[in-house]
Amino acid sequence: MTVRAYRRFFVVAWQFLPILLAYARDRRRFLVFGSPRQVSPETRRRRARALLASMLTLGPTFIKLGQLLSTRPDILPPEYVEEFATLQDEVPPAPWPEARRVIEEELGPPEEVFEDFDTDAISGASLGQVYVARCEGERVAVKVRRPNIESLVEADLRVIKFSLPLLMRFVGEAQSFSLETLADEFGVVIREEMDYAREARMLEEIRANFTDNPTIRIPRVIEKRSTDRVLTMEYLGGTKISEVDDLDALGVDRTGLAENLQRVYLQMIVEDGVFHADPHPGNLAVQDDGTLVFYDFGMSGRVPPYIQDKIVEFYVGIANQDIDAILDALIEMGTLSPEADRDTMGSVMELAIADVRGEQIEQYRVQQIVNQVEDTIYEFPLRLPPNLALVLRVATVVEGVCVTLDPRFDFIEVATSYLRERGYLEAGVQQFLEDRVEEVNRATQSIVRVPPKLERTLDRLERNDVAVRARIEDSNQVVDRLARRVVLGLLLAALTLSTALTYSLGAYEGAAVGGALALLTAFLLYRSFRTPKGIRAQPQFTRQNLRQRGASGLDGTSAGAASSAADSAGGTDRTDGSGETSAPVGADRSGDEGRV
Repeated sequence: MTVRAYRRFFVVAWQFLPILLAYARDRRRFLVFGSPRQVSPETRRRRARALLASMLTLGPTFIKLGQLLSTRPDILPPEYVEEFATLQDEVPPAPWPEARRVIEEELGPPEEVFEDFDTDAISGASLGQVYVARCEGERVAVKVRRPNIESLVEADLRVIKFSLPLLMRFVGEAQSFSLETLADEFGVVIREEMDYAREARMLEEIRANFTDNPTIRIPRVIEKRSTDRVLTMEYLGGTKISEVDDLDALGVDRTGLAENLQRVYLQMIVEDGVFHADPHPGNLAVQDDGTLVFYDFGMSGRVPPYIQDKIVEFYVGIANQDIDAILDALIEMGTLSPEADRDTMGSVMELAIADVRGEQIEQYRVQQIVNQVEDTIYEFPLRLPPNLALVLRVATVVEGVCVTLDPRFDFIEVATSYLRERGYLEAGVQQFLEDRVEEVNRATQSIVRVPPKLERTLDRLERNDVAVRARIEDSNQVVDRLARRVVLGLLLAALTLSTALTYSLGAYEGAAVGGALALLTAFLLYRSFRTPKGIRAQPQFTRQNLRQRGASGLDGTSAGAASSAADSAGGTDRTDGSGETSAPVGADRSGDEGRV
């Protein structure tokens, strides 16, 4: 690492040291010895707030890391996901002289490049800030990369990579794999977001996909005034989508607006394969005529065709309430382990679908499934491949925005209607029939092939010419643990006997040594029978209503990640064309953030 990276490592370590010590004590109460301790949901939430405050203190890279972690429930407990979902990309803008230097290096003096330039930033974000200017008689928004951000991000990325081996000690095997992939993914994501030339290309591509849709407005890029570090766009104003009172004053149909928003994202993900991945309320606005405006395409992504097909199958399974089809789609996308308990996950999916549809769910049913999930969900955790993490973020945040607009909004009904209009539901039936015909063909071919093979096998059995090879799968090292216990038990018995004999013969020093070894062996044997307990969180498997239910297994959760994302964006009634606001984050945090 560079000198700056080493210095930065100690700064980061100092910020995270209290929370890491708390995690270490969860595994061993007195750090080097002691039993594990259980962590309540309230404690996890307090720690999440403290960690969030540390990320805000550490600056741009860690703010972005927190945002990415809010999309990864396969890595963090739900309390952390919910808290991090409130982390908006809002920091005070850099001083104007520093930003001016960036513009001069990229375009030239602002007063020569633009007819008019307001030096007061209308918004500040972790990686850039936005100004209003006038170019060729048109009002434009000028997004400028934060000065000297590149070296800071590179130093922080080195620190994160250097810290991974330490973090692995606090998580399980599945989470450690996810952490490694997350670190690589985060480096790619943050570098892409700093590349304004890439953002311009993604913006124009998505804008072209909606040129025939009059209900959508996406800013046009001013190419002559845009570079890798400066992005000049058409200025589009509007009312922030979460300001429901102002929308009502404008006479906007909020239910129709929510339906339009979901349909837009379904088109991006299912059909276009390129999507705007940061739909929090600061990046969505509504014009007076109800037109939906999108800002800030720095966080955007692509969906491979194969994943698109599986997402369609997933939605079709939900529309038909076909639990097996839903689970198959999740497995084929790599989101669910093939070894997962299908009965348990099927129950979770049934409850989630009922919850999203707004159906009444009996309390005993909730607790029954919570108890069922607790025994299996961490052994076979849900996983999130990198190409699906942003899709999950979109689905969660869009849900929060839609619920803000219409608390009774039916996502499944809108998705079903969209799929039916596009012909996906009928295509699904046709594909089902084609698959069944193919299965019949394969079965017919097997009927022809099996009898000769069976006859040859029976002949070999008759000649005693059959060998059976077996391989024991022991991924959980059960056999290894049993063998260790047997060895320790035999050793303990031998030491106990030898200690008794030496004591009876008067060799007290030898008896003391043997007794000490026997006690150590007994302790190791006792430890081998204890169930290891790590940092576990209560599972959450629906996103809105179930978190607010009073079951003991769900206590301590207050709001869904999506709703938090929707409700957390404060600020002015009007957006400014940048999709970002300048209100400080975390100003109203509770006073117990610093305690762990």
